[in-house]
Amino acid sequence: MSEIDHLKLPELLGITWLQAGAIAVATCLIYLFLVVILRALGQNVVSRLSTSDMAAVVVIGAIAGRVTLGHTPTLAGGVVALLTLFFMQALLRFIALSHRGEAWVHARPVVIWARGELTPAARRHSTTTEEIMMAVRLRGVACVDDVAAVILEPNGQLSVLTGPAAALDPRLLAGVKDAERI
Repeated sequence: MSEIDHLKLPELLGITWLQAGAIAVATCLIYLFLVVILRALGQNVVSRLSTSDMAAVVVIGAIAGRVTLGHTPTLAGGVVALLTLFFMQALLRFIALSHRGEAWVHARPVVIWARGELTPAARRHSTTTEEIMMAVRLRGVACVDDVAAVILEPNGQLSVLTGPAAALDPRLLAGVKDAERI
């Protein structure tokens, strides 16, 4: 009989059931904390990452990993944390299927440029005229006067709507916050 035959499951995996539970709870809490913080910061934070933003993401990931895995990381602890993270992500997607849950999980699109100027929402979302002009250029628009509106989408991207405001299909603006400004 080998030495490994005498080991119990917690000794083989490197963690006890209590430690696995603590990892799952810590993963849930840090995930929910990050979701709330990112939701509060707004959708533009996610899509336009600068060098300092990328540095912050790396540090946040390191801190979150350390918090969830505890003092001595193990393979089993990592598996528990990842499974918990995937479960939490699936749970939030399921919650988002309901109308009320969707409003809580995802931000609404919002008009940030209309009638040739920034809207108050642009300031709230820390969007600058330079960022608007970059989106207009990337869309291939030759004249800013051709832009009816720019919308900050839930994923943080900027949608540029061109042509006369009166000609815009109302279905494009359904659910868009501040659409009346166009």
